[in-house]
Amino acid sequence: MTMIKLIAIVAKNNAGAIQAGEGLQSWLAARSIQANLLINEPEPNFPPLPVETEVIIVFGGDGTLLSAARHYGQQGTPILGVNVGGLGFITAINLEKLYPILEKVLQYDFQVEERTQLTGTVIRQGEIFCQQSVLNDVVINKGALARIVELKTYIDNEYLTTYRADGLIVSTPTGSTAYTLGAGGPIVFPTLQTITLIPICPFTLTNRPLILPDTFTVSVVLDERSRDVYLTFDGQVGFALQPQDIVEIKKGPGVIRLIKSPYKNYFEILRTKLRWGEM
Repeated sequence: MTMIKLIAIVAKNNAGAIQAGEGLQSWLAARSIQANLLINEPEPNFPPLPVETEVIIVFGGDGTLLSAARHYGQQGTPILGVNVGGLGFITAINLEKLYPILEKVLQYDFQVEERTQLTGTVIRQGEIFCQQSVLNDVVINKGALARIVELKTYIDNEYLTTYRADGLIVSTPTGSTAYTLGAGGPIVFPTLQTITLIPICPFTLTNRPLILPDTFTVSVVLDERSRDVYLTFDGQVGFALQPQDIVEIKKGPGVIRLIKSPYKNYFEILRTKLRWGEM
C-alpha cells in the first residue's frame, strides 16, 4: 500500500503547539515518515517548503492556518488544521482526534475541501504597490482617531456606491466566520464561490452586506482627503494607505485545499463554536 513519505508540520510559536508538533514528529519518525517541523514566525520569515511535501499539518488556531495557507497553500498541498487553544473554525480538529485521522491520511484516505482565495492589489500612482492572496479577507479600516472614511466602490468598473463608514471588509466564504461575523455579515457556506462586502459601522444605515459571484472584481478608491486609513490582509499583514490609492480585490489563482474532519461536518462546527441552541 502506498504511504505518504514527507509531511510538513507548522506550529504556532508557543509551548503547547511546539510540543504537539514535536510529539507528532516523533510519532511519524517511528513509522519511517519524514516530517519537517516549522515554527510559525512573524511575516515574512517563513522558511521554504520542499516541493515534495505531500501534506501540511498545522498546530495552532485559525491565525496560524491562515499564515500557512498564504505561504504554502499556492502549491496545492492539502492542509490539516489542528486546534491547539482558541476558537478554531478552520482548525476544527482537536488533538484527541488527530492520530486516528492521521492513520487514514497516511494512506491517502481523506477528503479535501477546496476554499476560494482572494487577491488584494494596491495600485498607487498607476503602479502596483503590493499584492497579497488571502483565505479570509481584505479589510480597509480607519485609525482609532480618524473620521469616517469615504470609499468609492466599483464592481467590474461599474460604480456601486461610496461607503461612508469606519471601513469595509471584502471576504471569502471562509472568512464569513471571522471579522465578517463580528461586523454583522452573513455566514456563507465555505465552498460557495462568492465575495461578500460588509461596511463597518456605516454612516447610512441602509448600507447592508452584499454577496457577489466571485467572477467580479471589486475596486475601492480612496478620496484625496483620506488620512489614517489602513489595509490588512487576513488581519495579519497590513500597512497605511495613501489618498487616491486604489485597492483591487478579485478571486485569487488556485484554491486552498483543506483536509476535512471525518468526525465533524460544517454545521456541527457552527453549532459547537457559536453555541447555537444552548439555553
